Amino acid sequence: MKVVYNSMIIFVKEDYEAMSKKAANMVAGQVNLKSNSVLGLATGSTPEGMYRELVELYKDDRIDFAEVTTFNLDEYYELPIENDQSYAYYMNKNFFSQVNISSENIHVPNGISDDVAGVCEAYDRLIERNNNIDLQILGIGNNGHIGFNEPDVKFEAGTHLVQLDEDTIEANARFFKSVDDVPRKAISMGIRNIMHTKKIILIANGANKASILKEMLFGPVTPNIPASVIQLHNDVTIILDKEAAKYVLEELKMRGVIQ
Repeated sequence: MKVVYNSMIIFVKEDYEAMSKKAANMVAGQVNLKSNSVLGLATGSTPEGMYRELVELYKDDRIDFAEVTTFNLDEYYELPIENDQSYAYYMNKNFFSQVNISSENIHVPNGISDDVAGVCEAYDRLIERNNNIDLQILGIGNNGHIGFNEPDVKFEAGTHLVQLDEDTIEANARFFKSVDDVPRKAISMGIRNIMHTKKIILIANGANKASILKEMLFGPVTPNIPASVIQLHNDVTIILDKEAAKYVLEELKMRGVIQ
């Protein structure tokens, strides 16, 4: 199903695999139209299927990453990149090591620098020097965060050091041996960076995301739900599986957008 609402395009797919394939095909379309695309990449469990699909497209010679530049949304603070829960490790394992992207074109915030302010400023400058991001992939947290922009974030913020909410720490504990091992801080692109991207694709799956997606799409634009800001972007595609889309579809029916 494809629905257009408030200038946003919403795809509802049957399941996680179909959602992942759709997202990968859209990324491939971007790269095939512009070989030197600048991609903004997300981590976590949601985009893993998309990365698997992109790797398969690469193996089938249907996409070439040789000229692509990437910027990751975020990285844990003071977690060595060799740690298997760092986002640099995640990206290399799930994607970078399996395609022909140049290491010089890969950018992940440096979470182990003593000069955090300098790291953040340099990341912003580098994104700007690349004429901003052509296509940004986003997930959404249960509390509405995008990247690690937690509720009450300043919308004008660029890349910055974030104190993670307890909700986020608990949600990410499943990736660590215990909740005590989850870093309490992260470096994240800011809302300003995200809103300057030319196109956004937000992907979400599972019933646990249904409520926050409804708030994101139909509630007010507020720092309390950071993802709500994408209502103000002029090129947004949202790809959901059926479980995640449950309340969104109910609201669209109530508003007469769909039958």
